[in-house]
Order: sequence, then structure tokens, then C-alpha cells
Amino acid sequence: VQLQASGGGLVQAGGSLRLSCAASGRAFSTYGMGWFRQAPGKEREFVASISGSGGQTVYGDSVKGRFTISRDNAKRTVYLQMNSLKPEDTAVYYCAAKTPWTTSSFRTDYRFWGQGTQVTVSS
Repeated sequence: VQLQASGGGLVQAGGSLRLSCAASGRAFSTYGMGWFRQAPGKEREFVASISGSGGQTVYGDSVKGRFTISRDNAKRTVYLQMNSLKPEDTAVYYCAAKTPWTTSSFRTDYRFWGQGTQVTVSS
């Protein structure tokens, strides 16, 4: 599967952005999907994950209550709605796909990665 992330940009603190990740290929619902982020000089950090059906979600502690992951299997797209953004959310955001369809917070579980989209939150 190939992944294309989009929707990043520059936003003020307290604002919102919605990231999208479009997948190519068939059987999108058989993949668990995740979002990770990487700030300069830091390791790639888990943000959120969603199961193949969309029925299960998991979030990193730093984004709980502010970010929401969702997916539309008919459109082969996963979304990350980011609200109440903070300067510390500034990073390159990556979407990733794994098999089987379950959620995971472990970067090494994901086999396929998108190219990343930059999110910058100004104070």
C-alpha cells in the first residue's frame, strides 16, 4: 500500500487542523492505521492508531482529548483532527499502515509509511 499525507500547515496556538492520509491499493480495511510525529532532534513519537473497521482507537498521552483519529474505508483515507493545538505539537506528521488490522502504538509494527506533512504551531 502507498500512503499520501496532506493537510499540514501553519496555525496559531489554540487552532485546529485536519490531516488526511490517502491510501492506494485494495483491502484498505485490512490495515490498522496510525499517525506518528517527529520534531527536530527528537525520536518519532506515536500519536494515534485506529483499527481496520474504525471501531478501536488508541492515543498517545500528549494528545488525548485534543486529537481524534478516524477513517473512511470507502475513500481509503484516514484522518487526524487536531484541536487545541500547542507549539509543542510542531512536527512532521507521518501516517503509517500495518497488518493485521489491529491498533498499535509501536513504530516497528508499521510496515508502510507516508512521506510526512509539516505542522507548525506558533505561540
